[in-house]
Amino acid sequence: MNISIFTENKSKVCLEVLTKLPEWFTLPEAIQDYSNGVKDSTMFIARENDTMIGFISLKQHFSTSYEVYVMGVLSKYHHKGIGTELLTHAEKYLKSNGAKYLTVKTLSESRTDKYYDLTRSFYYKNNFIPIEEFKELWDKDNPCLFMVKNLN
Repeated sequence: MNISIFTENKSKVCLEVLTKLPEWFTLPEAIQDYSNGVKDSTMFIARENDTMIGFISLKQHFSTSYEVYVMGVLSKYHHKGIGTELLTHAEKYLKSNGAKYLTVKTLSESRTDKYYDLTRSFYYKNNFIPIEEFKELWDKDNPCLFMVKNLN
């Protein structure tokens, strides 16, 4: 597996992966919003041989804080350490650029969803801590959990 920064057609990469993850990304308009949103982000992609198998997109909010804007790994590569490798690579990059905090927003556990249980488990395993639940940031049926990781 090879991980590298990606600067070309980020929207295409995002669409390609998210449309293959319907358990997490069900709404076409949300996929399109993410696809548009990654254009100005820092993106890393994971490849196996010539096949793109996952990505992480980071948005800078302040000089010391970034957000995992969107991340996806193709299902057949889940539980093989790809997501952790993407995150680790991104964190090294962020630290070298003076970042101190990395945040993420995901579906809160106050809404039952077995797929997002896995997502939260991934972030907990990678030392993110929950900070706040926003019950209507996205909408009342999709409460948002805001998590943070100290990069120091």
